[in-house]
Amino acid sequence: MNNWLPKLRRLFPASQISTQPEALDTYGTDMWHAKKRPDVVFFPRKAQDVAKLLKFASHHKIPVTARGAGKGYVGGCVPEHAGIVVALEKMNRILEINFADGVAVVQPGVITGDLQKAVEKVGLFYPPDPASLKDCFMGGNVATNAGGPRCVKYGVTRHYVLGLQVALANGQLVRVGGRTHKNKSGFDLVGMFVGSEGLLGIVTEITVRLLPLPRSRAVFSAGFRTAAQAAAAVQNILASGFLPSALEVADKYTLQAARKYLGGELVPPGSACLIVEIDGQPASVRSEAKKLLSVIRRSGGLQIRSALNERDAEKIWDLRRGFSTSLKSTGLSKLNEDVTVPRGRLVDLFNFAGQLQKKYGLPVASFGHAGDGNIHVNIMVDLTKPGVKPKMRRALDDLFDQVLAWNGSITGEHGIGLAKLRWWKKAASPELRALHKTIKKALDPEGLLNPGKFV
Repeated sequence: MNNWLPKLRRLFPASQISTQPEALDTYGTDMWHAKKRPDVVFFPRKAQDVAKLLKFASHHKIPVTARGAGKGYVGGCVPEHAGIVVALEKMNRILEINFADGVAVVQPGVITGDLQKAVEKVGLFYPPDPASLKDCFMGGNVATNAGGPRCVKYGVTRHYVLGLQVALANGQLVRVGGRTHKNKSGFDLVGMFVGSEGLLGIVTEITVRLLPLPRSRAVFSAGFRTAAQAAAAVQNILASGFLPSALEVADKYTLQAARKYLGGELVPPGSACLIVEIDGQPASVRSEAKKLLSVIRRSGGLQIRSALNERDAEKIWDLRRGFSTSLKSTGLSKLNEDVTVPRGRLVDLFNFAGQLQKKYGLPVASFGHAGDGNIHVNIMVDLTKPGVKPKMRRALDDLFDQVLAWNGSITGEHGIGLAKLRWWKKAASPELRALHKTIKKALDPEGLLNPGKFV
């Protein structure tokens, strides 16, 4: 074992340090297939623990990788260079919910869904809603700038983070931003840390902006003959002056998997599905709902299911939340590519996904956040079959090349991590990559924070 381990044990209680094989295996992976055992897993209980650990690691030149709940899909928290994994699950307190200020202050190990429930009890609303909200941590949401279905109206995590406490690579604790809803004192350092994938510092406290809780909502699901037709309906809804809180689309393969796994009752007829949610005051929601139904019908909606109460609305969202699990139940490996295209390219993207399927003979399941152009294009593969991996890589090359040609992004939510390293140079110009390296060098001159990733 490394000669620094006895020194580390003298710094912290035994309960905060683990070298057990089971722990090393668990904390050496996420939802992607990459695995790398760290040398040690460290469980901080407060910000000062993280700072003290980083000061020690900096002195001994030890790689450090922060880990939240491990719900990422790109290997972002896999400790590629081993060293120490900082597991933030014990820093899980909601420190404050302040109605008058419209803020909450949380530690990074707070589960996103738990924060949402807590603020809703006092009539407030935290909009970001990643699909894994029942399990994922707020710290992980900040690290990846997580999104979710409500992004079309409410935006992503970055739009709600007012302030952060961050432990830097040298062990210094620094606060950026604050708790005011407007703050233009200096550079936007909050924005710099949000989405930085643990490469610039480890977040130890988060202050988020809260909104008034919408008093009412209505949710609709509608079947369509094709995914392209459902995508076109998205544009029709927006062109009619509606700003739904969510606009989700799913294609034929996704619905077929859902019918088998979830049962046919939840899944509308047709080869594609559109889910729309609106929210606001009860009277305005009722009025908008009638007009929105008319737009969906004119856009080619087949059987339309309406949910005007909480229980029925959650049934429709159970369908959406079940898409990923339904695809996994097919027995195929799911390459979950969270590409984003300009919204005007939605129809083109679904058509292109169909072309990929024909060209390579690999099933493609596309679903996701049509309202902001962020579609999860899942290439489904049987990795036990010979010759599949080269074909899979060529299909991914084609997908990312086309998305970039449309001025899109290779990742809208999950981050680069390890999974997208191959395409990072295509996605970012030499000048942009150099800028990233300059910032990384300034904050982490030894390159100890989450090494082996895109910078």
